[in-house]
Amino acid sequence: MSIMNAGIQTRSARAMAVGLAFVVLSSAAFGSSGAFAKSLLNAGWTPGGVVTWRVALAAVVLVPVAVWALGGRWFLLRRNAGQVLAFGAVAVAGCQFAYFNAVETLSVAVALLLEYLGIVFVVGWMWARHGRRPSRLTLLGVGLSIAGLVLVLDVFSGVQVSWTGVVWGLLAAVGLATYYVTSGHEHEESLPPLALAGFGLGVGAVLLVVASATGLIDYGTARDSVQIAGATVSWWVPVAELAVVAAAFAYGIGVIGTRLVGATVASFVGLSEVLFAVLIAWMLLGELPGWIQVVGGVFILGGVVAVRLGEKPEGEDLDVEPVPASADAAALTATVADATPEVPVA
Repeated sequence: MSIMNAGIQTRSARAMAVGLAFVVLSSAAFGSSGAFAKSLLNAGWTPGGVVTWRVALAAVVLVPVAVWALGGRWFLLRRNAGQVLAFGAVAVAGCQFAYFNAVETLSVAVALLLEYLGIVFVVGWMWARHGRRPSRLTLLGVGLSIAGLVLVLDVFSGVQVSWTGVVWGLLAAVGLATYYVTSGHEHEESLPPLALAGFGLGVGAVLLVVASATGLIDYGTARDSVQIAGATVSWWVPVAELAVVAAAFAYGIGVIGTRLVGATVASFVGLSEVLFAVLIAWMLLGELPGWIQVVGGVFILGGVVAVRLGEKPEGEDLDVEPVPASADAAALTATVADATPEVPVA
């Protein structure tokens, strides 16, 4: 029996390590979107053009995977139609459209920091909608995040800030908050995570294509070469990266990683996206935030961590083993088996 338990623990540790690696890879992939999108914006693309191509091509990749993950259980899609629509319209199309509009006038780092205030917005939603009063630690986190926002915007130094970009960044934060709320809504007849991601991308793609075709959003593209890291490359290089790596691959591998390590651990590790975004923007675009904005970013990240700790469900421990750590070895086998076929999304 002890040998069997040791084997289960070894495989659980292995699943945790693989899951953490997947979440970090997902964060790095998501973090690359700002730099590659900005190269297209600088070449004459509009935010509407960038997000339409990104989401549409990512949907082409992930929707077939979503159909496969659903396994013929179409009644689940019907019963979760509202969740899929909210995910696709707000968390995918709305969030990315707002973020790329923010990136057009702000640095990648500042735009992403504004977007990550969405985690703070979730606190307000849970308080208003469900009466879940925030803890003192949560309120401290909100205060730190607001202080960090003031520093990131550098409002006291007289630096000209694009307030239009700030508004777009905050709208992206609403989209991120919607992502967390819709993704975290789980019940007995929930959609498989990859089905939610794939069909959500499909909904977002349809909405963006219709909005672009009817002129509801400013859709514009260019076939000129773009500049990335001092090199001249064809326009389709950043488009392919945004769709395949920063969207389809990032969503797919992120869901697998979250399934293996648990949502709590994944949400903390996912904060590394901000660091990856800053590093990638520095390497590819030469963008670096000022020291005041760096301090503000630390405040925002610290506030987000405090919010996550303060909003931790009763009895939940950050070191709790993920689902695969169950004493039942079959649970580990089933979880890894469900996740493994989805890796080739990249």
